[in-house]
Amino acid sequence: MNIQSEIDYFSDLALIDKARFVMRIICELAEEAKTGASDASEAPNLKFIAEMCQRLARFSYQMLSEDTSRPPDDVVIRMLLGTRADKNTERIVQSAYRRVLTTFESFDTTVLLNSH
Repeated sequence: MNIQSEIDYFSDLALIDKARFVMRIICELAEEAKTGASDASEAPNLKFIAEMCQRLARFSYQMLSEDTSRPPDDVVIRMLLGTRADKNTERIVQSAYRRVLTTFESFDTTVLLNSH
């Protein structure tokens, strides 16, 4: 997966579509956590997924509230798709990302009700 092309794709999305995209990733990560929840050896992965979901939820909130202190798009994509020492967690995140990417539709007409 080419991280720079993923950064470009994400950066080109409208604000509301970025939030939708990130929320879909959170949902996919949660699905991954549910499937691994029955195995006690998966506890480190579940903790990682919970942390990743928390960071992504905060990022979505910051985007929607137009918080200027939010991390740049490239930082978030690198956080998601960067190489990890634990290849299982890398696989989990990249699988969730790919599922969202292959089914995501950006709606140019989507607007926020309070947009300026």
